[in-house]
Amino acid sequence: MPQRRKLGFIGVMRTNPSRDIADLLEIMRRLRAPDGGCPWDREQTFATIAPYTIEEAYEVAGAIEDEDWGHLKDELGDLLFQVVFHARMAEERGLFDFGDVVDAIVSKMIARHPHVFADTETPDSAAAQTRAWEEMKRVERAGKHASLLDDVPHALPALTRAEKLQKRAGSVGFDWESATKVVEKIAEEAGEIAEAQAQGSGLEKLEEEIGDLLFAVTNLARHLKVDPEKALRAANAKFVRRFRAIEVGLAKAGKSPADATLDEMEALWQAAKKSA
Repeated sequence: MPQRRKLGFIGVMRTNPSRDIADLLEIMRRLRAPDGGCPWDREQTFATIAPYTIEEAYEVAGAIEDEDWGHLKDELGDLLFQVVFHARMAEERGLFDFGDVVDAIVSKMIARHPHVFADTETPDSAAAQTRAWEEMKRVERAGKHASLLDDVPHALPALTRAEKLQKRAGSVGFDWESATKVVEKIAEEAGEIAEAQAQGSGLEKLEEEIGDLLFAVTNLARHLKVDPEKALRAANAKFVRRFRAIEVGLAKAGKSPADATLDEMEALWQAAKKSA
């Protein structure tokens, strides 16, 4: 068992290295302490910390995408710290504490996995388990929300939230019958954009029509079982890779994109497409 030692700069007992969540909770308590704490940490609220929580979750996803496992460890720690931060602020207000957070997720996991923790039939596939999971969540929501869509978080990225709203509506049969029908809807929405532009519509109308198109494209991805967020990230990465190829090609000719013509950049773009 690791020897415990007292760290004078934080005044907590910890293992070296520490694997005790109590140490992290104590660090958070000290950071928020009115007397001797960190001024920045003391000033934070749920609202001001929430953007950092979202950012840390994306950094976890980025480390996984890059298969940077050492970085993933660090990013998971940063994300855990966000949970501890929110739990500490809640405890200060008498709402709940970190133990309540742990208890809630433990209770939820046990309740949603009766085939593991109780004597019930085990689903014969991951797909069957997913259906059972969704049904349990549906029953839970029924007692808490007036609308089926009420608990789809507003703070989600718009693309992700669109997919979740569509899945939720589709769970009760409000859905297109096939991907082909969604493709037809996409063509319709694209036509409405062109029509609005031809009529000289203002920005607000164009924004509405483009939103409808993006919503329809997200629906198509869902019908084809494609993760739209992942697909768009891949498209972003591909664009960056090909544009960098343009920059490299122009640099060899002593030019920059600002100095080049569109035809020159298009030729390099097409070459990049063939190579990658």
